[in-house]
Amino acid sequence: IEAGIERDSGGVWADFGAGGGAFTLALREVAGAQVEIIAVDQDRGSLRYLRDAIERQFPGTRLRLLEADFTGNLSLPPLDGILSANAIHYVPWPEQPALLRRWREYLKPDGRLIVVEYDTDRRNRWVPYPMAFATFSATAQAAGFAEPVPIGSVPSRFLGRMYAAVTSPIAEVSSAA
Repeated sequence: IEAGIERDSGGVWADFGAGGGAFTLALREVAGAQVEIIAVDQDRGSLRYLRDAIERQFPGTRLRLLEADFTGNLSLPPLDGILSANAIHYVPWPEQPALLRRWREYLKPDGRLIVVEYDTDRRNRWVPYPMAFATFSATAQAAGFAEPVPIGSVPSRFLGRMYAAVTSPIAEVSSAA
């Protein structure tokens, strides 16, 4: 994710599907001490673990834990960025376009969406609704984002490869009469 975030840029970021915080910790490391992070997950135990990990590794970090379904309508401030790592693949395929449109609304005009997912559309019982990079690219653009840029890829023993990609909202163009 480092290639998608300017080092020590701070800002307000949300980590959707934060879980135990592996990617939240990476976000804090890259975005720096001035970042404010809103970690969203439905699992209270995971959020507690995440809080403890942040306090151990980055004491003083501004962290808000939000026990909620990241697919719902959340009360959030305008975000500089959204990180979603291994989360979209739990959202049924027909709901993924609306999810990305909702996320677009959370972002500031110059905000960023960073996604980490399996680069396959082949499902299994652990990854029920995967979103390959090509699928993410098409879905994100249809939801009002710029063409996503791949920023990383690693092998996965489960489903071939994982990718990281970054995109930003496209400014709405008003039509002149």
